[in-house]
Amino acid sequence: MVKRLAPLVACAGVVVALAALVPDQIDPVNMTISTALDHSGSTRLALAALGVAALALWAGMRAQRAPVGGWPERLIVIWGVGMIASPVLPEMVWQVLACTTLPVATAQLVGRFTDDKRWRVVARPVEWLALAAGLGVAALTYVALPGDGVMIGLVERVLLGVEVATLALLAARLVHLTWAHTLPNLTGPAFRNMSLTRSK
Repeated sequence: MVKRLAPLVACAGVVVALAALVPDQIDPVNMTISTALDHSGSTRLALAALGVAALALWAGMRAQRAPVGGWPERLIVIWGVGMIASPVLPEMVWQVLACTTLPVATAQLVGRFTDDKRWRVVARPVEWLALAAGLGVAALTYVALPGDGVMIGLVERVLLGVEVATLALLAARLVHLTWAHTLPNLTGPAFRNMSLTRSK
């Protein structure tokens, strides 16, 4: 049951999060996400949905015996719990959890996915996202310290966007691995083309 439902819950969580953020009327450039939590119910909903998506992704990947054991799965769980608990966590604690745990987990997964034939198809995109997340963390560190917080809200949201893209990519692959044998149409040309590219 977990093996079949977890990928769908993960995808649904990402979709709900994106839908919740669309109508948000806060200043996305200068207002930090943690500050927006006090003024925007949609932000709280979006982060909670992302947390549920991350935990469902973790459960689904474990059920599929994906190569996430050790620190990657711990960091994914910490990130998910941090998203859900964001309204009650101290701002600094939440920022550290949100901006470091998932990027570090993503970076650690690149080599593991490359060595696993089931996940090799997403190894290169995950590598790109890990690089983008690393650049985002560096930019956020600069903006928060010598940059005096200029455009910190924008940098945080770009980094969060990279993290959401990572969740979406892994959730999509998990759905493919879980349901492709039941629904053959899920074996789409995109994944087949990616597989051919990786095998060359």
